[in-house]
Amino acid sequence: MSTNAADPLVALGSLPGVADAVDSVRKAVDRVYGHRVMRRRSSEVTSEAGLRGARGSAALAGADWALEEVRRRTDFGGEEEARTVGAALRLTAEAGQLLSIWRQSPLRVLARLHLVAAGGVVPDESVGRPRLAGESVDEPLVGLPLPAADEMAGRLDGLARLIVEGSSAPALVLSAVVHGELLALRPFRSHNGLVARAAERIVLVGSGLDPKSICPAEVGHAELGREAYVTALEGYVSGTAEGVASWIVHCGRAVELGVRESTAVCEALQRGAA
Repeated sequence: MSTNAADPLVALGSLPGVADAVDSVRKAVDRVYGHRVMRRRSSEVTSEAGLRGARGSAALAGADWALEEVRRRTDFGGEEEARTVGAALRLTAEAGQLLSIWRQSPLRVLARLHLVAAGGVVPDESVGRPRLAGESVDEPLVGLPLPAADEMAGRLDGLARLIVEGSSAPALVLSAVVHGELLALRPFRSHNGLVARAAERIVLVGSGLDPKSICPAEVGHAELGREAYVTALEGYVSGTAEGVASWIVHCGRAVELGVRESTAVCEALQRGAA
């Protein structure tokens, strides 16, 4: 990424605890990429990480299914929880197809992610476009005040410009900001949490930190719990140095827990148990 002198994210890297979180994540990711199983069976680890990440994202959206139930099911229609799990699985599959577009047109990618998540679930006229003035948002996990549509649109455009222009900030910082902004803004009428976590994945993969997508932060977010997730998000939305730092550190911990999950998958593959 570029080293823009006006890069607003660079300063976030020096917030208390952030540099340590960035370093810890980098070391954790390097360790799992160095696992001997990754030399021969990385595609299997990627596939399993995707499944587990989707399960974690769905859990945070209110559909906390056992991994084996997610693996077993083929029909994700019908009840709301099944639709949520299905949406998370579709987003995980779709995210990998959008990496080349993200840096050129992040708003197009976000629209596509929402279409994939919400298509057939919410009114057609609102799928794949930011909400308009007066439109409500269904996002039960996030109870923070909802920015007005014009404020949301302005901030969303600003986020898109930041992504297109590039940042020299660490991948963890950029991914946490993208994730946090999308949750704070809730630009769509539904499925914002699922879309925000898919966008976080895209940044982590596209930045080169996790090129094979084997470090599912969604697993860590789910493991840390919904209460901790919302509390950390409140810190981000507060805009204080301490609050923003706590959100970035929280996201770093989530990535590390995702690494731990994939390390366990590598160990199981090595033993022939998976």
